Amino acid sequence: MAEVTLEGLRVCREIALVGSFTAAARSLGYSQPAVSRQVAAMESAVGYRLFVRELRGASVTPAGTRLVEHAARVLGAVSSLHHDLKALGDKLAGRVAVGAFPAAMSVLVPRAVARLRVDHPGLVVRLTEAATPALLRDVHGDRLDVAVIATGTGLPQYDLDGLGRHRVYAGDLCAAVPDRHRLAGRSEAPVSELVNEVWVAGTGSAGDPQFAAWPTVTDPVIGHRVRSWPARLGLVAAGLGVCVLPALSAPSVPPGVRCVDVVDPAWSGRRTLAVTACRPSVAARAVVAAVRAVAGEISAQPTAAPQSPVNSRGAVDSGR
Repeated sequence: MAEVTLEGLRVCREIALVGSFTAAARSLGYSQPAVSRQVAAMESAVGYRLFVRELRGASVTPAGTRLVEHAARVLGAVSSLHHDLKALGDKLAGRVAVGAFPAAMSVLVPRAVARLRVDHPGLVVRLTEAATPALLRDVHGDRLDVAVIATGTGLPQYDLDGLGRHRVYAGDLCAAVPDRHRLAGRSEAPVSELVNEVWVAGTGSAGDPQFAAWPTVTDPVIGHRVRSWPARLGLVAAGLGVCVLPALSAPSVPPGVRCVDVVDPAWSGRRTLAVTACRPSVAARAVVAAVRAVAGEISAQPTAAPQSPVNSRGAVDSGR
């Protein structure tokens, strides 16, 4: 007698997700006959028809819908079991507190945490998003184990005494422009072509660093000031201006926005640092290694974000 199997649940769930036996076979790396056999075995096990083959694809029966709902829970529990068992063999376990400025939280830090989850499943990461000054206060106060910050031209001289400083090569600044902009089809542009643009600037708490116009542009026209990155990039996508963006965030830009490297001999750039205690814990060192590895991947793939060439000259910007 046929039995409900994990592989059968996985196949049925994939068919429901992609809408056809053929597409499910392709995504799972199976032959179509193998997928059909799995479905037949599952239908025999539960005593109900699960799918109706149609001219284009397959539709899910009421019984199939119920089965797929349970499959999601069962497969999730199995994945969690494997994760917990792997954690037993991981010598690096416990909690680590990580903070980063908002631009670093868009791509760099989430990917680093995902890498840590695979490499060290016993390590629990607590995240904090804040401006650089607040992050440094938390590192000095032992409330954060690792803080991803930015330093350099145009930023305050932060107090890094007594802290470990680990360089992260995550790219410099770029300009985000609407996809209908005259520069949108180019990978780079001289700063002179940005002088007369209308800029979308950031705003925040007093004392927090802010992105405004390109740093060397004098007397810029500021069209809008908004707090969050989604708001800034939304205004750019709507054609209401351009904005400065850390290149490490380029893979996260929404549709309608393209990133252009800015060629500016007068701009000396900024650096991204992972800051820790002077003698970081093993967990903190693992976080730094993950952040550096992900930054390298982003810099090595300048077209990682569709529509978004990014530069790789130096480092990135501030807390907001």
